[in-house]
Amino acid sequence: QVRLVESGGGLVQAGGSLRLSCVASARTFSSDRIGWFRQAPGKEREFVSAIRWNGGSLRYADSVKGRFTISRDNAKNTVYLQLNSLKPEDTAVYYCAASFGARIGVTVGDFGSWGQGTQVTVSS
Repeated sequence: QVRLVESGGGLVQAGGSLRLSCVASARTFSSDRIGWFRQAPGKEREFVSAIRWNGGSLRYADSVKGRFTISRDNAKNTVYLQLNSLKPEDTAVYYCAASFGARIGVTVGDFGSWGQGTQVTVSS
C-alpha cells in the first residue's frame, strides 16, 4: 500500500497559478498511475488529471485542459499538478490517489491509496 502526501495548496486570486505536489512513499510499477481529483463543498469528488509513472497515458478533465499540466519526477517519487489561469470555480480540496495495474478508468473507484488533500481557494 503506497502512502501519498499532497502539498502546495493555498489562496490565490483569479488568473493566478499554483503548483501542487504529491509525494509517494514508494514508486510502484511503471504502468501504475497517479491521479488528481478535487472536491468542492457540497459536490462530488471529480477527476482532474492522471499520469503513469512511465510518463504515458496523460489525461485531463475537459474543464482544466489547457490550464493545468501534470508531470512527474521519478527520482523524487513525486507527481506535480501545475494550475494556471485559475478560476473561482477551481476552488476545492485537491487529492491525489494511486491506481494500480492496467486500469484506464478515471472514476473514484479506479483509484485507491488517497492522500489527505490540499485546499485550493481562488478569489474573484
